[in-house]
Amino acid sequence: MLRFAEEIMLLLLDDDGGGFARVSDRAVGYALAGGVLMDLALADRIDTDLHRLMAVDAKSTGDDLLDPTLAEIAASETNRNARFWVEHVAKQAPRIRDAALARLVERGILERRSATFLWVFRSRRYPVLDGTAEREVKLRILDVLLGDDLPAPRDIVIICLADACGIFHELLDASQLERARPRFELVRKMDLIGQAVSQAVADLDHEAQARMEYLIEQSAPSRG
Repeated sequence: MLRFAEEIMLLLLDDDGGGFARVSDRAVGYALAGGVLMDLALADRIDTDLHRLMAVDAKSTGDDLLDPTLAEIAASETNRNARFWVEHVAKQAPRIRDAALARLVERGILERRSATFLWVFRSRRYPVLDGTAEREVKLRILDVLLGDDLPAPRDIVIICLADACGIFHELLDASQLERARPRFELVRKMDLIGQAVSQAVADLDHEAQARMEYLIEQSAPSRG
C-alpha cells in the first residue's frame, strides 16, 4: 500500500508526466505533513483531541517516512496540538517529497528522467502492491467527488488534505469544483482525526496567505 505522501505526489503529477500541478510549496508541504500524521494515525501510533496530538504507541513502524515524526511526537514533553505538528513536520517537506518520489520510482510506478518524472504504466493502475493492483489516485478521487461512489477511508484522507491545501483548484475546472462542493462537505465529516489535521492545514495556509498579503501591502509605494 502506498503512503499518503506518495499518493499526494501522484495526485499532483500531470497526466502526461514530466511536471506537477502549480500548487505552492507551502501548500504541498502542509499536505505532505498531514499525510505523514494521518498514516501514523491509521497505524494506531497517534491520536488527537481538541487540544493535543499525542503518541499512543511509540513503537517503530519500520518506515523511514513516518518514524522520525513519531519519535519526535513521542519524545515531546509539552502538549502540542495538530496544528503545531503539521507546521513542524511541514519544515521537513523536501525530505518527505524526495523520499516519496524515490519510492515511486523503486516501485516501478514512475520513471525518473533527469529532473522529470514520468508514468511507467498507462493503464491507470499501479503495479501489484501487496498482492493487489490498485487504481490510480486521480481516478479514485474524481469518481468520489464527481460521482456517487462511497469513498474508502484512505480516499477520505486524501480528499480532506488536498481540499485544505487548495490542490483541487489546480486539478478541477470551475464547473467541476461547483459540482463537487456537496461531496467536499460530506467527506469532511467522515473522519475526526482527518478533520483535525485538515483544519490545522487550512488555518496555517490561510494565515500564511494573510501574512504575504500584509507584506505586499506594506512594501507597496505609498500614494500621495
